[in-house]
Order: sequence, then C-alpha cells, then structure tokens
Amino acid sequence: MSDQMSNAQPQFLTVGEGEAAREIAMLVRPAQAGNGAPALVWLSGYRSDMSGTKAVELDGLAAELGLACIRLDYSGHGLSGGSFGDGTISRWLEEALAVIRHVAPDRVILVGSSMGGWIALRLAQELVRQGGPKLAGMVLIAPAPDFTSELIEPNLKAKERKSLAERGYFEERSQYSPEPNIYTRALIEDGRKNRVLDGIIETGCPVHILQGMKDADVPHAHAMKLVEHLPADDVVLTFVRDGDHRLSRPGDIALLLSAVKGIIRSSTNRQMPT
Repeated sequence: MSDQMSNAQPQFLTVGEGEAAREIAMLVRPAQAGNGAPALVWLSGYRSDMSGTKAVELDGLAAELGLACIRLDYSGHGLSGGSFGDGTISRWLEEALAVIRHVAPDRVILVGSSMGGWIALRLAQELVRQGGPKLAGMVLIAPAPDFTSELIEPNLKAKERKSLAERGYFEERSQYSPEPNIYTRALIEDGRKNRVLDGIIETGCPVHILQGMKDADVPHAHAMKLVEHLPADDVVLTFVRDGDHRLSRPGDIALLLSAVKGIIRSSTNRQMPT
C-alpha cells in the first residue's frame, strides 16, 4: 500500500483569474473500477497540508477499500502557489470547491480537520446552493467553525489589536512550528462573512465529530455548540478524554478511520432500495 501512496504525483489546477490566479496542488486517487462508494475528500487545518499524518492515513484507507480520495493544499500551503498572507476562508473555500468540481465525483464524504471542518461546513452549504456532487457524509476532527470570530477576536490582547490596525496582521507563537502563526485582518474580516454558527446548518447527511477534551486550541464546548446548529442531521459526537487538538496518535487515527468507515457504510445503506 505504501508503494501505491508514494507513486502518486501531484496535479495542479489554476483557480482564480488575473492577479488572483494561483496554482492549487492536489493528489487524486482514482476509485477502483466498479466501486460506486463516495469519494473521500481531505480538508486540512490552518497551516497544515495534504501530506500530514491524518491525510496520509485517510488515503491509505481509500487504497485499502478501493475508494477515490481527493486531497489538496490551499493556496499558501504545502505544494500550492499563492501567498499564505492572502489566504481567507472564502479563498480557500473557492479552491476546495474548484478541485471537487474538477475531479467531479458523484458523491463525496468530506473529512475536515480543525479549520478544514469549517471549510467542510461551508462546502456543504455551497454544494446545496450551487449544485455539485451529493454530500454523503462528513467526519469533522476538532472542528473550528467561525474560529476567527468565536475563538480569536474575543481573546485579542491590546497589542494584537494594535498590530492588526497598524500592520494588517498579528503573530502568535505556534506550538506546532518554529514559525509563528499569522492572522491577518483580511482573514478575520472575511471570517465574519463565512459564519455558520449563527443559524441552522443543513448538511442533509450524517456527521461524525471527533473532539479531544484536552484540546488547547479548540475547546470541547465549541464542538457541543456546533452540534446545536445541526438539529436536522444524524450527528455523532465522540469525545476523546485525553485527546489534544491534533488527534494524530495511533488510537486517534483508529477512531478517525472507524468513523469514516461508519459513514461509508451508512451511505451505502442509503443508496440501496428499501
């Protein structure tokens, strides 16, 4: 299976026009012939990319089950072009939507980690509004919908507000990288336009949320708040008592793959005539 994974070559898709054009890298695993199960779509978190542990494990599951798997790097991330400083939820959402439309599977299961969970929820709304592949299910890992307005803005210190006003961004030490996290005024302002926690979110599909209770970045109360905004869907919320934000330990990965398999099974059952 590792040979199958290592042979994959990234493809590039131009998204946007003129000065806004950027090359988006994607890794697309085709489904085995005759496999009609939904394609898995990986949506990374802020400053993460499609070669992270969870993304690679998801692709490995797709290889094992003969499923299609689509991974992409947002602009300013990984192998994609464009500047990270230009990134906003709207821009990264546009890229994810463009890649999904380009590959054009019939049905998809969105697997989103942290900020990728927010983008997954926005994708669900846009696929309903604009048409596109049918959403068969979602697995959200430590989802961070509306993190700019819910988790960043209320906690801004005076010096960070000053930096946003004067420089257009502020920096914050990252526990995952020697480089600081950079949050721009554009990201925060655009985040307000992409809020999903201000009304009912109708995905029309089963949703499984995995959330660590020792998550220092996204408090587990945030996952509970999200569930309140998904009243019409079949939602499972799994708390990992000693889990951190990344949920990348072997036991966490096993939970993730089990959740994805559960969504695949339920999507297959729904396709069968009663």
